[in-house]
Amino acid sequence: MSAASDLLKQHLLQRQLKGGTHIALRPGTMERLLGQEPAPKLSDMMPAARRQESVPTPATAATPAPAKRLVPDNPAPEPRRAAGLIQVDGSTLEEKLAALRVLAEKWEPARSLNSLRQTMVFAVGDPCASLMLVGEAPGAEEEKLREPFVGPAGQKLTAILKAMGLERSQVYISNICKFRPAMENQGSGNRKPTAEEMRACVSFVLTEIDLIRPKVIVALGATAAEGLGIPGSVGGLRGRFHNTSGIPTMVTYHPSYILREEKTGDGIRAKRAVWEDMLKVMEKLGLPISEKQRGYFQAK
Repeated sequence: MSAASDLLKQHLLQRQLKGGTHIALRPGTMERLLGQEPAPKLSDMMPAARRQESVPTPATAATPAPAKRLVPDNPAPEPRRAAGLIQVDGSTLEEKLAALRVLAEKWEPARSLNSLRQTMVFAVGDPCASLMLVGEAPGAEEEKLREPFVGPAGQKLTAILKAMGLERSQVYISNICKFRPAMENQGSGNRKPTAEEMRACVSFVLTEIDLIRPKVIVALGATAAEGLGIPGSVGGLRGRFHNTSGIPTMVTYHPSYILREEKTGDGIRAKRAVWEDMLKVMEKLGLPISEKQRGYFQAK
């Protein structure tokens, strides 16, 4: 023991002459020099299984764990707006719809066609509505009052909503085309918009759908369905839900169709067809349906 101490003193003296002040000793060396048992290692006190878990691999021991990144290496891209939508400013839904209305007033793609009349008819109703109804284009009465579905067909639509237990103020009503299609010697006459006229305006109704996000859309007539990307005849499309921007869409006959069929004596059949579609809409919306409502317009 004394020989080891002498050697250590000699080594320390040499280190001091060279300017050294400290020397690193392996664990347990000092205890052995002093004649004491070295203290047990913490790892030696663990069970064997735990010791295997706690011993790092050489690579882990040599390289410290990297700090957690706050931003992933490949962040997910931000969701993109669907093609054809119009970007509008505003902090609230009402402000955005108001800005959209202003844009529609002087919408150059529609104005440049020179086949649409000058008065813009936007939309009406509750912007937070669960049900949105879409027609084809304004007529003479709509152009006069600047509100969709206020003429004879609009009155029929109001009656349908009332039968469903709804008021016009509880739904949102719009058209594919925001301007009345022009005709020679027009007077009170109307025509359906052409495909080109619908393309010039459809971005507005698609943006309205994107902003409002109703639970259900009802396309009133084949022209409205075509504008929403659902081509075909009403007879072939009605009775089941289609998809518009992820929203269930029911295609049914336009109220003007019911008016025409009433003049031919076949009004009950037309009303019943539309009402069957509306019952499915009510079920989708979770609206209560009475037995009396289910029996509306049954042929006697």
